[in-house]
Amino acid sequence: MERYDLVYQLYDEYDTKTLREYQEFVDVFPAVDSRVALEHWQGATEELEERKDEIRSSFAAGETFAEIAARATRDQAFTALDLEAKYGRAVNVLVLDVDETLRSAGGTDNEIPRDTLHLLTEFHEAGVPIVICTGQTLENVKGFAIQGLGSEIVHSGDLSIVYEAGTGVFTPGHGADTKQLLYEDLEEEIRAIFDDVRSRVLPEAPEELRRGCHLQGNEFNVTMKPNYETGSTNAREIIDEALVYLIDLLAEAVGATFEGDTSGDGRSDAAPDDGETTLSGETIADWTRAFYAAQDPEIRAVLEGEGAYPNLEADAIPASLAATLDRIDVAYYEADAAEIGSLELNKVVGVERALDVLGVEDPFALVMGDSKSDLRVMEWVDENDAGIAAAPEHASQDTLEHVLETDELVFDRGKSVDVLRTVYALNRLARLG
Repeated sequence: MERYDLVYQLYDEYDTKTLREYQEFVDVFPAVDSRVALEHWQGATEELEERKDEIRSSFAAGETFAEIAARATRDQAFTALDLEAKYGRAVNVLVLDVDETLRSAGGTDNEIPRDTLHLLTEFHEAGVPIVICTGQTLENVKGFAIQGLGSEIVHSGDLSIVYEAGTGVFTPGHGADTKQLLYEDLEEEIRAIFDDVRSRVLPEAPEELRRGCHLQGNEFNVTMKPNYETGSTNAREIIDEALVYLIDLLAEAVGATFEGDTSGDGRSDAAPDDGETTLSGETIADWTRAFYAAQDPEIRAVLEGEGAYPNLEADAIPASLAATLDRIDVAYYEADAAEIGSLELNKVVGVERALDVLGVEDPFALVMGDSKSDLRVMEWVDENDAGIAAAPEHASQDTLEHVLETDELVFDRGKSVDVLRTVYALNRLARLG
């Protein structure tokens, strides 16, 4: 309890709120060419150090407590104490989703806040590698990473980008391992299905979808994005329609593989293993809809809302079809995107490869995210005692449930910095041993 008592003393006896205000001002003060402004910044820096010196001289571990007080609120500091008591180790890698996690269309004007970026640089300088783990394309991620964190950090060898939800990994500064195209390891049959869907998705789309959506410039995944503001009513309506269209297009592409199968148990006119239902061209779409509706309640709700939910029991799906669909993921992001990807290439696979390249042999990660793809990484670190998870308050229901059942690290929209401050305090405390 001694450490808890010291933290109580820290926040009871010192004006930590003003200290944090000085620290934040000094950290995020914009680069301006003004003598008056620079003098103001210098004055704030001197006041900050004087306040920290008071704490440094009052505690045996004065530097640790001064830095905690300057970065973390009372609640964040005590949460850090609880995490340190529970796990007994520091976070040694950050695994971070971007959209609706580090930045939010509704909370940060779709920009990563400056205080978040600054704290990420603090972790980098402390030797903590960063894995950006996103469904976005590599070029998009590289662009805002360099703009926000700077080229030096991005190319430092301690930052990796898992892009398109795990289809590729980009880790600058690692020679032949710098860029790894994980989708090239998939079987030809699965790659052919994706090629088929990608080649037809826009040319064969109904006119309303062609006008209302665009295809994200992925290397492998097929992602339909709205031509409307993310989160708007128009975006929601067009993405709901796009989801149904994408599922049906996937069904046709999968059906084509059965038509070309001469093995006797996968043809479109052959009975599945249970002998109850044939795989006809009329039913493959319905079976595919039923399969993904059973996988994800959000997808089911969209299918029901679009009048496209089939009256079929998912447990009765023909075995030959289920065997293929079990390898393909359909993802729905409300008012943002509809996507198909490979379940063999998810964020977990990408993160594992990134950690291998970065040389993180015994990871204890902070995983931050909001969606089903992020949940898989959270569950992976939980099952392997390899980290902790955090999510924004507006995350998917399953993701929130997981976070609340583990360490309850839920943050407000656009305030990912709050969890980063907690982990900053955790790492400082863990150094004390």
